[in-house]
Amino acid sequence: MPYPSDDSRDRPWVMRTYAGHSSARASNELYRRNISKGQTGLSVAFDLPTQTGYDPDHELARGEVGKVGVPVSHIGDMRALFDRIPLNEANTSMTINATAMWMLALYITVADEQAAEAGLDVEQVRARLAGTTQNDIVKEYLSRGTYAFPPAPSVRLITDMIAWTYTNVPRWNPINICSYHLQEAGATPTQEVAYTLSTAIAVLDAVRDSGQVPPERFGEVVGRISFFVNAGLHFIEEIAKLRAFGQLWDELCRERYGVEDPKLRRFRYGVQVNSLGLTEAQPENNVQRIVLEMLAVTLSRDARARAVQLPAWNEALGLPRPWDQQWALRMQQVLAFETDLLDYDDIFAGSHVMEAKTASIVEGARAEMAKVAEMGGAVPAVDSGYMKSQLVSSLAQRRMRLESGEDTVVGVNKYTSTEPSPLQAEGAEAIFTVERSVEDEACRAVQEWRSSRDQEAADAALARLREAASTDENLMEATLACARAGVTTGEWAAALRDVFGSYRAPTGVSAATSGSGEAPEELADVRARVRATAEEMGTSSLRMLVGKPGLDGHSNGAEQIAVRARDAGFEVIYQGIRLTPAEIVAAAVQEGVHVVGLSVLSGSHLEVVPAVLDGLARAGAEDIPVVVGGIIPPDDAEQLRRLGVHRVVTPKTYSLTGIMGEFVDVVREVNGLSPGADAATSAAPVAGA
Repeated sequence: MPYPSDDSRDRPWVMRTYAGHSSARASNELYRRNISKGQTGLSVAFDLPTQTGYDPDHELARGEVGKVGVPVSHIGDMRALFDRIPLNEANTSMTINATAMWMLALYITVADEQAAEAGLDVEQVRARLAGTTQNDIVKEYLSRGTYAFPPAPSVRLITDMIAWTYTNVPRWNPINICSYHLQEAGATPTQEVAYTLSTAIAVLDAVRDSGQVPPERFGEVVGRISFFVNAGLHFIEEIAKLRAFGQLWDELCRERYGVEDPKLRRFRYGVQVNSLGLTEAQPENNVQRIVLEMLAVTLSRDARARAVQLPAWNEALGLPRPWDQQWALRMQQVLAFETDLLDYDDIFAGSHVMEAKTASIVEGARAEMAKVAEMGGAVPAVDSGYMKSQLVSSLAQRRMRLESGEDTVVGVNKYTSTEPSPLQAEGAEAIFTVERSVEDEACRAVQEWRSSRDQEAADAALARLREAASTDENLMEATLACARAGVTTGEWAAALRDVFGSYRAPTGVSAATSGSGEAPEELADVRARVRATAEEMGTSSLRMLVGKPGLDGHSNGAEQIAVRARDAGFEVIYQGIRLTPAEIVAAAVQEGVHVVGLSVLSGSHLEVVPAVLDGLARAGAEDIPVVVGGIIPPDDAEQLRRLGVHRVVTPKTYSLTGIMGEFVDVVREVNGLSPGADAATSAAPVAGA
């Protein structure tokens, strides 16, 4: 029945589309089109160089510029990105972590400039700025990999932002503690809740202990903490997970931090439903997957998201087109405005099933949070590799269930016969492609920017930033000064790297286990072939190098390949993310590997893979075969094969054990060995490596 005490509808959530590509001007045009279609919030996707603190002309940025988001190198780019979009009227979410302070400083500086141009009071405009910086660096060490600095100084940057924003931009959410990527990295609902709230404790304790916030105002800080979650297809379980989040967060705020005002204890979250759960095989099925996952975060009024962004149906194929993003936006609008969903109180209130499932997740999360607390909290649990190994193990077990058929994915491991899809009739044009000239233009533009600015002012601002970073001074004002002086993204990050140092997070592979759900017979067959091939070659073991070239930090696929290869009997060399092609070549030669597997999910495969092939040739190691996995369109896959890549693995391939069989086939082919009786073991037509 309608609300007995409130006859008004619940207000619709903020509707966003995660977007950004090529350049600031191109992205601005896309944002303004999306706003005209009824989108009520902006969600900025930045490219990998911007996320990790590099300018477009840095070696590590090669092939990555403008691919997965918009490049923002300086204040000029931020001006162009929000041209003709009044920031004091916008609600902007920025998926940015390591460089979150820098992007917020650029955003605020543009808002200040807009205020001055309009004759408005700058302080009043700042007070109206609404939006979110993700700014959750802890999960970057666990899943997404766009960290730039070691954990302790990264938490210091988060602390400084929170302490500065609650008084200067009080409507801004300075952190969006993010469980989204934890689920993609393998987290169970219990782990997702536990590790996310453990991160929240680490952040709030750091802010409290910094002495930058008076105790009587700490509740205001707690009230600005927001969350960003994932939602999968088990949507009853997902609803229970969100209710568990709300219960535990309210408890933490009240008992640990003494927050009395219930409004400041609300579990405020936004969501993007599960992008990595979308399939390349029969991608039209992704439409219903997205709708069902959207229901998980909207059906329960007491656990309803306040901001939603949906992926497009074809994201497993490549970058979506504007039309695809419009379709995703229309899904939200139909649910919010054509149905009666918002007319009723929580439809799960009093459900024994929902209460029991919620209680189970709460109990499990409390136990896992206690383990993390015994280690000293979230940051030590990351640094020790504990959290990462738990996630890698959980994902390995999930993959085993898929391969054994225990879990069904329609169109992938069951119901695979299909008619040709009219949605893909356009072939390669069914996705958006970033022109290769984008990177050249971005490199030229940033070089022109540096040559035309006041260099003395930029140098002075950077010197001041280094000085402040060497003390316990809040870094927001020094960062704002850098933004106004025309400093670039790469220069800001490099100045802090000079003080803070660099860091390589634990991979979690060595301590990970595949669990008991494997198909032992198939794996045993591949293991026997690995052993027999090594004997025929006169070596003790077959050695495989798993490499992540460039700035792509989505390492889940590479980690699962490494774990399964180890289970199949390979000796695995995996050094983690963010390696240059030269570093991969050097490791391959030094370790004397028999095969190199490259994982590229960011779209930079046509740049970084040829660089590895060329490097191997220059090192006299062109006989080492290379296999590539990732989101790779068919035309690109064919081009890679012509360049000398021996196999290309895409998201259609879900059997990791089958992929291991392909690796053995490649090694035997290259070394002139007969295929062998068991060579028919092949990858079955999940997520690419």
